[in-house]
Amino acid sequence: MIHQRKLEHLKICSSSDVEYRLKKTGFNDIELIHKALPQIDKEGISLKTEFLNKKLEAPIIITGITGGHPASREVNRELAKAAEKLKIGMGMGSQRAAVEHPDLLTTYTIIRDEAPSTFIIGNIGAPQIEYADKAADMMDLDALAIHLNPLQEAIQPEGDVNAKNYLKLIKETTESLEIPVIVKETGAGIKREDAIALEKAGVAAIDVAGSGGTSWAAVETYRSQDRSLGDLYWDWGIPTAVSTVEVSQSIKIPIISSGGIRTGLDMAKAIALGADAVGIALPLLNEAYKGHEAVMDRLKKYMEELKVAMFLVGASNREELKKCDLIIQGKTREWLTQRGINTDKYARRSSL
Repeated sequence: MIHQRKLEHLKICSSSDVEYRLKKTGFNDIELIHKALPQIDKEGISLKTEFLNKKLEAPIIITGITGGHPASREVNRELAKAAEKLKIGMGMGSQRAAVEHPDLLTTYTIIRDEAPSTFIIGNIGAPQIEYADKAADMMDLDALAIHLNPLQEAIQPEGDVNAKNYLKLIKETTESLEIPVIVKETGAGIKREDAIALEKAGVAAIDVAGSGGTSWAAVETYRSQDRSLGDLYWDWGIPTAVSTVEVSQSIKIPIISSGGIRTGLDMAKAIALGADAVGIALPLLNEAYKGHEAVMDRLKKYMEELKVAMFLVGASNREELKKCDLIIQGKTREWLTQRGINTDKYARRSSL
């Protein structure tokens, strides 16, 4: 049953090692160039941003974590409380469970109940895209995410691996829904060519959800009787830093950078590479079990770390951070260079 699978996912993510083993996000290859003369007042730095016409106090979105099991309700309650108080965005886990089992509806609607003014993103998987209308109508949503998870589906014992018509169906969904459609990966990243195709299909924003954070091949490995397939593909995917650059260099719609964001410095690097907002999931799950104040404390820590990074590069707001000088080195530079992206230009942007 799907609700049992949701519970298994929660337990595995909160108690087991589910992060990439060898492959990293690539943010360690990014060096923001220090500015000894910041020429700004750190106390005047603003994290305020606008995303899909919604004003946020910081460019942060709690990306979709859970829903679909009674245990999910309390997790979503605490996350929603934190999002509402901090005035940031929040996504939810796949709504498939509630579409198929209406008795699970409150495990999702609790989010809007606790966060009446928050930017809320719904969620349905591409394999269940026929549920998009019902998911969008389930509550007052600001956007609907369609998640792409071919890696997870390929490893999952009960996975759906027919992806022939995804792009066509996504285009039809963007045309039929009255709210913006966001397409997000689930931890394996999005490459330039896919991003271009999605923008042409009418998608309003893309969450790259790159590799280096939670590996859904890892999660499904714990659920499988035969671990060999999951072990083999544990580290599959495009690193988050790489995906952020590839996508931001290719499209004009807003970008969320998620997948292994673990500090405010990671956030700063993601935005400097071209992201409009950053997404966080796994680090906030365990905090949610402690309550919304613990979630808020972690997020406030990230925000302060982000502000310090902005101060040290002389950026008083998000747009200035996106123009700061930085160095791309190591495997990330090697990857991007082979993909035809000139990384040198990032080092001298402030003088152009």
